[in-house]
Amino acid sequence: MEQYRDIPGCASCHRLIDPLGFGLEHFGPLGAWRDKDGAYSIEATGELVSGQQFEGSDELIGILDTKKRDLYYKCLAHKLLTYALARGLEYYDRCAVDEIQGKLGKDSRFNTVVMAIVESIPFQKRRGDGYVEPDRSKR
Repeated sequence: MEQYRDIPGCASCHRLIDPLGFGLEHFGPLGAWRDKDGAYSIEATGELVSGQQFEGSDELIGILDTKKRDLYYKCLAHKLLTYALARGLEYYDRCAVDEIQGKLGKDSRFNTVVMAIVESIPFQKRRGDGYVEPDRSKR
């Protein structure tokens, strides 16, 4: 990880994403909890760009849940709407992201964000990809 911080092109992204990854390091590739990575003990500490330090996923979640809650919900709404629409978001999608984020502020369950996306105008008015399943009955 240190080598990426020394390369300017890599460091610009790694300084943002590495601390989050370090906070979740106790979770292995399949999501199972682990205390060691092979023979090495896991150190799950990090410092966010804002200077907030944390040790482990519980403290990271605490920061995201209290001090960064609005940013977290906005990012979650943005990423999930992008996935649901199968396209990048445009300037005219901002209202939908704000609306989804507002619904998350009242109820932070996952099904709330899914329903807010399904009920959003961009999702309701999305265009298909133009692919039509061939009619195999005429063979």
